[in-house]
Formats: sequence, structure tokens, C-alpha cells
Amino acid sequence: MEYRPLGQWGVRVSALGFGTYLTVGFTCDDATSRALVLRAYDRGINYFDTANAYNKGEAEKALGRYLAEVPRSDVVVLTKVWAPMGTGPNDKGLSAKHIREQCDASLRRLGFDYVDVYLCHRPDPDTPLEETVRAMEDLARAGKILYWGVSEWPAPLIVRANAVARTLGARPIAVSQPRFSLLYRYPESLLFPTTAAEGIGNVVFSPLAHGMLTGKYRPGEPPPAGSRAADDRQNNVIRKMYWTEDNMRKGQELAALARDLGVSAAELALAWCLRNRHVSSVILGATSVAQLDQNLRALDLNIPDAIMAQLDAIYPAPETAPQI
Repeated sequence: MEYRPLGQWGVRVSALGFGTYLTVGFTCDDATSRALVLRAYDRGINYFDTANAYNKGEAEKALGRYLAEVPRSDVVVLTKVWAPMGTGPNDKGLSAKHIREQCDASLRRLGFDYVDVYLCHRPDPDTPLEETVRAMEDLARAGKILYWGVSEWPAPLIVRANAVARTLGARPIAVSQPRFSLLYRYPESLLFPTTAAEGIGNVVFSPLAHGMLTGKYRPGEPPPAGSRAADDRQNNVIRKMYWTEDNMRKGQELAALARDLGVSAAELALAWCLRNRHVSSVILGATSVAQLDQNLRALDLNIPDAIMAQLDAIYPAPETAPQI
């Protein structure tokens, strides 16, 4: 396993991390979930990613049970706050109240005294940045979190938040978690240069575009049984963002390039993400130990320059970023 610095900060995370979205504590049963977490740990993964909203806390509970079997000092655990966790007016967002209460709830579910990284899951335009930054600083001073960060925040908002932190004498953002893949290259244009300038590490999610970059989906054909796109519990994102005939055609081209290298399309797509110098860790979302082992092989794949050029031709970088 390769370990990379988290931006300018001293902690180092595995180049491939393990995520729990739609898998651990949800679609995977207890035995499979435990096997996945412990296999990831045994293979050198030290970064584990979860969120309070993943199956309404069940992912945190499950991850905490399995990680209790390994030394706490061996792992870097990230969880998140922002998403609705109840029906009350203060059960969502990034207010000081919601942040404090959800951090305590996450620590209880995980069974931890502290969490390594606490992430603002999305921006909250209804809460002043000063309030959110102060709340994160308060948690750090209380020993409940070590670092804080943001997910899917636009670059200008990150710069503003760090300016607020400097004014308050508070800890700045340490971690950014953007969506990033061959099918979603927007961070390259502004986010990655901004995080580099601010000393922020990037732990990227959805590197396989919810499975669209595995080659399993073919133009003119329904999604295979058992795939994410065929499961109404977890296909909302792939159907909304990526489900086009053109993307399925591109997926077959990606698979053909991968075959030429003697690897899977998933391995090639993950290795492409790993090559980006702004990426601290790429989050995996495996549903079986065999799939996890296959994904881990991306660490050993050196993509030839000619293949990189072909990937750029198939999946060109967009000229503009979407508005959040």
C-alpha cells in the first residue's frame, strides 16, 4: 500500500480508501460487511469513510463494530454532517447546534472517543460560515475531532471559509472530498488548483461513476441483474448523472483499452484517478471481497502515456464546472 500526505498536514492516508456508502450496514449483510472492512485493513487500507446519513447511522454502527477489532491508532476514520437526520427544523445543515449534536451521535455509533476527520457533507447557504468554522474549532478543542473538511464545496467557498478561519484563529479546512472520475473531471479546472494553494488534501469519491466505468453496462441493453443500476435502492445517482447511451459506449471503449493492458476497466479507471498528484486517496465502494481485491490491483498499474492519451480522447476534460 502507498500512503500519501493529506495536503499539508502530517497525517498520511492510504492511496486507496474504503467507503461505506450503500454497502456496509445497508446492502451488504453483516458477515460480508465485516469481511470487507477487515480485508481492507489487512491489505493496508487505513482510511475508512462513512457518514451519519448512510442508512441513517447504520453504516457508522457497523463500521465501528468491525474496526473495534483493530488498533484505533492504525486507522483514519472520516464521517460527515449536514444531511437530514430527523424531521425537526434543526435536524439538518451546518448550524453549531446540528454539528455538535451529530458529532456526539456519530461518536456514539462508532464507539470512538474522537473522529479523525469531520466533514461538512455539502454546503449550507442558510448558515454563516463563521458559525460553521467556529463549531468545527470547538469540536477540535474539545478533543472530539482532529481535522475538518468539506465535500462538494465549490472552490470560492473553500477560500472564503479558510479566510474566516484565519480571522478567527481557527483551524482551516484540511480535507476536500470531491466527486472525481473519468466521467467527472470538473475538479481539475479549479478545485484541485485551489486545494493545492490552500494546503488541502483531496479524498475523492465515486471514481467508477457508480459502476458506469466498469464496462458492465452496454448500449441498447438493460442493466445486468444484481448491478447498482438495476437496484432501485441505490441507482438514483447513476440514472440521473451517467445513464446515457454515449456513456455506455465509452465504457466499452474503456474496457477494450483495459483488456489490452490485461486488467479490468475498473482497475484502469482507478489507476487513472491515482495518477493525479492532487489526490490523497481514492475511495473504493466494493460489495464483495473479490471485488475489493480486484480494485486494489489498481495500485500496481502503471498506465502508459499512449493509453493516457486515448483516455483523454474518450473522456475529455470539460471546459466549465457545474454550478453547486
